[in-house]
Amino acid sequence: MNIKSLHIIGLVVLCISFQSFAQETKPIDHVNILMGTDSKPSLSNGNTYPAIALPWGMNFWMPQTGNMGSGWAYTYTADKIKGFKQTHQPSPWMNDYGQFSIMPMTGKPIFDEEERASWFSHKSEIAKPHYYSVYLADHDIITEITPTERAARFRFTFPKTDSAYVVIDGFDKGSYIKIIPDEQKIIGYTTKNSGGVPDNFKNYFVISFDQPFEGSGIWNNGAFDFNSDEIASDHAGAVVRFKSAQRGQQLNAKVASSFISFDQALLNLEEIGNRDFESVRQSGEEIWNRELGRINVSGGSIDQIRTFYSCLYRTLLFPRKFYEIDESGNVMHYSPYNGEVLSGFMFTDTGFWDTFRSLFPFLNLMYPSLNAQIQEGLVNAYKEGGWLPEWASPGYRDIMVGNNSASVVADAYLKGGSGYDINTLYEAVLKGAENEGPLRAVARAGASYYTDLGYVPYDVGIHESAARSLEYAYDDFAIYQLAKKLNRPKDEIEKFALRSQNYRHLFDSESGLMRGKNKNGDFQSPFNPFKWGDAFTEGNSWHYTWSVFHDIAGLIDLMGGHDRFISQLDTVFSLPPIFDESYYNSVIHEIREMQIANMGQYAHGNQPIQHMIYLYNYAGEPWKSQFWVRETMDRMYSPIPDGYCGDEDNGQTSAWYVFSAMGFYPVCPATDEYIIGAPLFEKINLTLENGKKIEIEAKNNSRQNKYIQSMKVNGKKYSKNWLSHDALMKGTKIKFTMNDVPNKERGISESDFPYSISKELDLIQNDKTTKN
Repeated sequence: MNIKSLHIIGLVVLCISFQSFAQETKPIDHVNILMGTDSKPSLSNGNTYPAIALPWGMNFWMPQTGNMGSGWAYTYTADKIKGFKQTHQPSPWMNDYGQFSIMPMTGKPIFDEEERASWFSHKSEIAKPHYYSVYLADHDIITEITPTERAARFRFTFPKTDSAYVVIDGFDKGSYIKIIPDEQKIIGYTTKNSGGVPDNFKNYFVISFDQPFEGSGIWNNGAFDFNSDEIASDHAGAVVRFKSAQRGQQLNAKVASSFISFDQALLNLEEIGNRDFESVRQSGEEIWNRELGRINVSGGSIDQIRTFYSCLYRTLLFPRKFYEIDESGNVMHYSPYNGEVLSGFMFTDTGFWDTFRSLFPFLNLMYPSLNAQIQEGLVNAYKEGGWLPEWASPGYRDIMVGNNSASVVADAYLKGGSGYDINTLYEAVLKGAENEGPLRAVARAGASYYTDLGYVPYDVGIHESAARSLEYAYDDFAIYQLAKKLNRPKDEIEKFALRSQNYRHLFDSESGLMRGKNKNGDFQSPFNPFKWGDAFTEGNSWHYTWSVFHDIAGLIDLMGGHDRFISQLDTVFSLPPIFDESYYNSVIHEIREMQIANMGQYAHGNQPIQHMIYLYNYAGEPWKSQFWVRETMDRMYSPIPDGYCGDEDNGQTSAWYVFSAMGFYPVCPATDEYIIGAPLFEKINLTLENGKKIEIEAKNNSRQNKYIQSMKVNGKKYSKNWLSHDALMKGTKIKFTMNDVPNKERGISESDFPYSISKELDLIQNDKTTKN
């Protein structure tokens, strides 16, 4: 056989191997749940933790490397694991609630988390959404976890030892543990939380082992008491000893919890039933592959595919289910708003300031029935607490600004949401729009000022007044859209339409930027557009000037036309990343992340400016959106532990990537439109909940070919800079032809530009003038 023949055979074998790999690879294989975990308070590369969970699961699990009570409970650079924690933490800044941990060990029983901690290595760690495994070197134990929505299976593989132990840590701030040897079971509860809970809050848990206890004891006042089996204290704990083990011997445990009762925790344990570890793991893999597989991407690099599915995994975690199923199969929940056990859905752990932008629009596109349940949960939250939450974890939390529940409610209903009480939600939205709430982050701080003046003044003691005013104006637009859909009275509809123009009060024609304004009508002075905070929220004027999602045409007019608007957009990227941090008295991590990104004043690591890249579409230069969308995806995301460019924030920053990779983005929720960017893959196929498909093809796509040369929708030439949600939901074939040079003749006509409310306001204004 000659060399040429060997080469041909080698190529054939290689092709067959590649085809086999492609066929065997599943979406879950591309997910890196450690993406974003290389973070710290001073610099966020995601501020994520490896959530071992099912999509939207009530309980997540995680290896705990941080101290009890620290929001940074797992960091990639840590060397030791202190336990395996059931967690409900949405972010390190919000911290956790209802947490407890389990830790296997050998030698002698040790309760102190520092002393019981074991060295570990990422080289002996397997981290997947549905399965986690790690070798605890100091104890010579392999720990494995696989979850259901409210329960999990553990498997501990011990060395040869006569001292095999498992420690249960109920954590401080009030906990209870009871050991029941005859049933090989431990029950307990934890009350530890970070706020947002009623006085009777408890997370009840049950742990069932498959082997009898050789001995046990409770943790009491700094020592183990082997003569007791029950304790309620500030910091309760327990240890269980098992019979001598041979090397490789496995101990299995089933764990579940409930916010309702011990009996409900036992019911939740039935999610596992008699299934063994491998069966639960296989089921979890199937569930994740089903959800991740609803979007199929191909024709990108392996890193792009990994980044996409890692982001999609994060997009499918929050808001978490906060409801349980009783013995009759009814949906029940413990209310984090009034402490009662009530019927119906409840979801939590999401901040609308972040997630109204793209996470909830993603649910409306891909998971409308789930979002209908979330809307029902909002109805319940309003009935039980009197207000819609803006940041729930698990109940009301006093953080961030805006009244963006209006957007979440409106967008869901306008995009076909049904099966829930929209009239009660509209009542809730109106109440939130006209009143201050029990917390500054509930309803509208400065509501009376906003109603009377059209903005929240800078000089009346309400922090971040300009950011609030801009977001209230957008939220009024969302209410206007919802009011129209519900056929509300004409005067009511017109009121919110006109109030959506309140953003104009803050536009400073001298600088061409948004600026805080005093009660007397004078602009706040001195004005530094690079000053973070103060009149704005986690950003500066260069970031918030674009927060007119609903009326970019109106903003263009204020700036003096398309050329001036484009120039201001360009300036965001050409300015140096200078900043004024004096409001915070330190450089907060969001500032540092902008500074080091080398994208000028563009701060993708935080939400206020994430839509700004797409705004070139409103002014006739869509190719610049295409450039910057690709630039951001290529530079700011990667499937590694430092793979984000700021806080991931409950799916929002991930959903930005998922949408952008598909080639479009919901700049203005509560409209029908997605604004076109630049697709990342050669092919993307979406399977919608209604069975229809969206097929996206990007011919000639590559890293260099980031510009749209031409576009067809369902076989017809398409020049518009937006896509219709309604059309997509009917099933659509989109074909892009990409090039390495921009097509400056496409998408440049006014008729191609996306929606702005200004065009409707002329009719409303004329109608009111005629009446008068």
